Parts: sequence; structure tokens; C-alpha cells
Amino acid sequence: MFIRRLSDCKEFIAGDQSILRELLHPDKMDAAIRYSLAHAKVRPGETTRPHRLKTAEVYYILQGHGRMHINAEVSDVAAGTTVYIPPQAIQYIENVARKDLVFLCIVDPAWRTADEEILSSQSYLSE
Repeated sequence: MFIRRLSDCKEFIAGDQSILRELLHPDKMDAAIRYSLAHAKVRPGETTRPHRLKTAEVYYILQGHGRMHINAEVSDVAAGTTVYIPPQAIQYIENVARKDLVFLCIVDPAWRTADEEILSSQSYLSE
């Protein structure tokens, strides 16, 4: 049996500037999974950096209110919202509330540094 508690996962700042805790990753545990699962947090008034992954990603919003940007589309999100982000889509999320925006990130296949491109605001706006 494999059980992982959020409190046992070290918090770090991801490349997109969200606050992450990695819960599951096939390279870091003995489990037959191909995806990774992380707990993410964006502080009030903050926005993650535009980025894209070679792989598909799903966000599940646990708490707070935000605005999700995927390519040219924008949608409000709140607790209970699931967002599918296709491979190669330019994405970022804004916290538009006064409390933390908290969500789970599932990446399939599992997240890898080489599969993510962080974009500058200037390069994103020029695409």
C-alpha cells in the first residue's frame, strides 16, 4: 500500500511560479503509474507564467477562484471545476480572489523538465 500525505511533500516554486508539492511521480516511487500528480497553489492576485507542455494536463480546482487561459480561450474556474489542457497548448492561470487558488495537476505521461517550455510574456504575446 502506498499512501502519501500532502504534509510530507516538500513545497517548491515551479517554473511557472506556482507553489507545488509533488504527490506522485513514477520516477520517484515504486508504483506502476505513467502520470504525475501535484498539488498547486497560486497566491491571491498572482498569475502563473505562460507555459506549454508536450503532454496533456488536467487541473482540478480544490478551492478559490481563478481565470484559466488556454491559447486564446479564457474561462472562470472555481472549486469543483475540471480543466483539460491539451498537449502544446499555451496555458496560465490567474488567482482573481483574496484567498489562495488551490488545485491538483495531473500530467500524462508524467511531467518532465524537458517537456515544459516556460514563455516570457513578450514571446507569448507575439505568438
